[in-house]
Amino acid sequence: MLYYLLANEEGLFNLFRYLTFRTGAAVLTALIICFVIGPFVIRSLRSRQKKGQPIRDDGPESHIVAKAGTPTMGGVMILISLAISTFLWADISNAYVWIVMGVTLSFGAIGFFDDYKKVTKQSSAGLSGKVKFLIECLIAGGVAYALIQLAGPALGTNIGVLGLKDFALNIGMLYIPFIIVVIVGAANSVNLTDGLDGLATMPVVIAAAAFGLIAYIVGNTVLSGYLGIPYVDGSGELAVLCGALIGACLGFLWFNAPPAMVFMGDTGSLALGGALGSIAAVTKHEIVLVIIGGVFVLETVSVIVQVLSFKLTGKRVFRMAPIHHHFEQKGWAEPTIVIRFWIISLVLALIGLASLKLR
Repeated sequence: MLYYLLANEEGLFNLFRYLTFRTGAAVLTALIICFVIGPFVIRSLRSRQKKGQPIRDDGPESHIVAKAGTPTMGGVMILISLAISTFLWADISNAYVWIVMGVTLSFGAIGFFDDYKKVTKQSSAGLSGKVKFLIECLIAGGVAYALIQLAGPALGTNIGVLGLKDFALNIGMLYIPFIIVVIVGAANSVNLTDGLDGLATMPVVIAAAAFGLIAYIVGNTVLSGYLGIPYVDGSGELAVLCGALIGACLGFLWFNAPPAMVFMGDTGSLALGGALGSIAAVTKHEIVLVIIGGVFVLETVSVIVQVLSFKLTGKRVFRMAPIHHHFEQKGWAEPTIVIRFWIISLVLALIGLASLKLR
């Protein structure tokens, strides 16, 4: 909104034309909003939820004692901070901003209703998995169709390929199911990772920072041409949204750091994963998301491997899945697991960014 109102003014207001300034401002704005509303949101959730988030009986025994009574649905503060900051600092006439925010808020709504059912029923089972999956696929499919229309026939159904300069693979009719897999997969991968205090939040911050840079490059004709990657007109504005995402998550982490005062719940995790998946789709860097979001991929693969192994052989590969619980069962302290996963996320993000040049 501020860009729309002030970008054409002279003097100091000239700053509003620059993506870098507005991205930095979006980070600080979202961070401050989260700090301000956080205590109120936590008090409100605690008073309404009474017993807090139901703890799974099949999870680590330590969680039943240590995390009992902690309120969930804290993702609400992330979504409020993200939405306000993005609305203030991004170009609200940009279609990509609305697409990514639409995915984020709609996936957040799915998570909200899921969390609400869990809390009201005091059960770890919320919405039906099939219902959630169907709604997520419909939303992601709509996004894929919209991206095709916006990008046009020359770029619409293309995806980036690692290691190849000035080349994009046109997958035709497979594009829509491919984008569904990317967005829905990213959302549920972050959801699986959100099992320890702060575990999912910082990897999302790191991934958002990496994709903020990618969006800036992809939306710049000079930089995208220099690196030999597809130019997507208007995608640079997503750098502002990524900045708001970083600020909102850092603000939430203040309250979610061990021992957590609040959990983000599916309200936050599905929304954050959906945001990352849709940003990767807009910027044509879906494959790079697999690298940058490698921690989320690892968590998901560990669950798949565990389930398949048990069904086929009756044996478990890990002591418990997702894999962060495996390390808990081995005796690693929760902060140790969390910080080591943060380090891995940072390394993977650097590798993902380096891949932009390795073509």
